[in-house]
Amino acid sequence: MIPIYRTDGEWVAVYLKGHLFNVDGEWVGFAVGRDVYDPGGLYLGFLSNDKRLLRKRTRPDDKLRLEPPPRPERPKIPASMPLAPLLPSLPHQIIDMFEEFPERLMYVSETRPDMD
Repeated sequence: MIPIYRTDGEWVAVYLKGHLFNVDGEWVGFAVGRDVYDPGGLYLGFLSNDKRLLRKRTRPDDKLRLEPPPRPERPKIPASMPLAPLLPSLPHQIIDMFEEFPERLMYVSETRPDMD
């Protein structure tokens, strides 16, 4: 289980067996090599060496929609993770997906009851 951090150092997800889960244990994506796709098969970004989910600011044209794998079992997420290493700032052309598009990384279950 590899922790994934946001650029500000907050632990936001874990990478486990080719899948990305948020800190609540909800499935938010799957990996093909270093590239990460959401549960619908849309490209999200890439996993960097310093354990962040990053993407070029301009959407790449060569990343096609993939057929997602079957939904993995929900893992047992630990209550805490080690502190993030000192993360370097990003160049202008690279963005941190958990900072710029957090709504794309939140999974809302279809089985969750609607709000009244």
